[in-house]
Amino acid sequence: MSVADLLLTNARVITVDGPDATAVAIRDDRIVALDVVPARQVIDLAGATVVPGFHDAHNHMAWYGLTLDEIDLRVPTLQALLAAVAERAAHAPAGTWLIGSGYDENKLGRHPHRDDLDAVAGEHHVLLKHVSGHMCVVNSPVLHRLGLHQRARVVTGGSVVTDRAGRPTGLLQEQAQNLAHELVLPYPIDAVTTAIDRASQQFLREGITSVVEAGIGGGWIGKSPIELAAYQNAREQGRLHVRTELMVAADALHPLAGHPDDDISLGLDLGIRTGFGDDNLRLGPMKIFLDGSLIGRTAALTQAYTDLPGQTGYLQQDEARLRATILAAHRSGWRIAAHAIGDAAIDLALEAYAEAQRQQHRPDVRHRIEHFGVARPDQLRRAAALGVVPVPQARFVTEIGDGMRQALGADRVPWAYRLRSLLDAGMVLPGSSDRPVVTGAPLRGIQSMVTRRTASGVPFAAEEEITVRQALRAYTLGSAYASRQEHRTGSLTVGKLADLTVLGDDPTAVSPDRIADIPVLRTMIGGTFRWT
Repeated sequence: MSVADLLLTNARVITVDGPDATAVAIRDDRIVALDVVPARQVIDLAGATVVPGFHDAHNHMAWYGLTLDEIDLRVPTLQALLAAVAERAAHAPAGTWLIGSGYDENKLGRHPHRDDLDAVAGEHHVLLKHVSGHMCVVNSPVLHRLGLHQRARVVTGGSVVTDRAGRPTGLLQEQAQNLAHELVLPYPIDAVTTAIDRASQQFLREGITSVVEAGIGGGWIGKSPIELAAYQNAREQGRLHVRTELMVAADALHPLAGHPDDDISLGLDLGIRTGFGDDNLRLGPMKIFLDGSLIGRTAALTQAYTDLPGQTGYLQQDEARLRATILAAHRSGWRIAAHAIGDAAIDLALEAYAEAQRQQHRPDVRHRIEHFGVARPDQLRRAAALGVVPVPQARFVTEIGDGMRQALGADRVPWAYRLRSLLDAGMVLPGSSDRPVVTGAPLRGIQSMVTRRTASGVPFAAEEEITVRQALRAYTLGSAYASRQEHRTGSLTVGKLADLTVLGDDPTAVSPDRIADIPVLRTMIGGTFRWT
């Protein structure tokens, strides 16, 4: 073989899909050998561990980047939250917007109330986002602008929450958030581009080389109807630092008028769909929200929440409309990523995917279920038979697992955010975070996959723990499979793209509770170190 451009040697190389090695040789952007070969440059890694670049299969890059300038509400008490809002208000002119993110009523004891916010920032417009992203709280000046200061209105797929007297509390759930979002959206494309830049720089520091952005362009998850332009700008300006696949919100798709024989009825203009783009930036699945949040008690369950008798959550839209959207997107050539946390929502996703394949069979289509949060045993079997890719977030167990236990009760905890049973059923398991809902560093996610303990130290369905090697495979090759990129990335294999991460210790050799503390020394994408 010809001389390699770069040889990484004296390393523990965990290839994921083959035997471990001690060296990696790279020419141009590809791995050309897993052995010591002649090279123009040699780097002695002094015993460090090399793994495939981490791939986060479900995160929110722009949302995370924007939170870096918002009020940090990840605090333990309501008093601390109100103090943070008051501090920001003290330095902002009256009438301006104060936006915060990350609060969790399960930790605070309750949701903030409009009256709480009026007391500390009554001369400002306040919007505080729940950690799940599925609800927000606003103060009275915002409610006045929305015409909701005295009474609520009906919102399909959402709720304007009121007290017993019918007065809105300021809490807007699910689709009702859009009422407030219309006052602050869209964000300027320059602001979204900067958020992408800041977020993806952080990803490099954590060893991430590829991500899936889980919803752009519409609905409560989107930041602008032209959000793709921000990602394209970031790429052109050298500010998109990782390989990125974009899920397009179902709300951004619209009817198309092609030839009847084409049967392409739903999509984006020009017929652009899943797969358009290249290794650095491409369109992924259509993202459709079927239900809400487990810790927010809006996920659609078949049986009531343990701590809310008689309440089972709800779907985001009429069931027939959700089903029709999935069927049309499938016929039109899209892969589909259905957000389904509750088992009732998972039922809908599985039924719609089965019907879609009956109407038009697409081999190895790999439709996804994002979160697959509360999955009954029968749903495991059906998902495996349909070839569905489940995308759970193990880090939820660590950071919000106590709230999930409270919502589900002991009987249903074994169904929640499964890992081992997915592998046992023959499904491919990706690794993902849902950042900024929880911290997104892959090593933290891997530790959670192996340990499965809540923040209070309580085991959470310990039988769903997996090994470190299985977790590493999930965060690399499993995520590549979910994106149909396993032939190009996801493992250290001759011929694949040279995306890799250099770690200061071997995650398979340290105590499981130390995995998150392993330092990331270098991150390489396409044969070039992007972070050292």
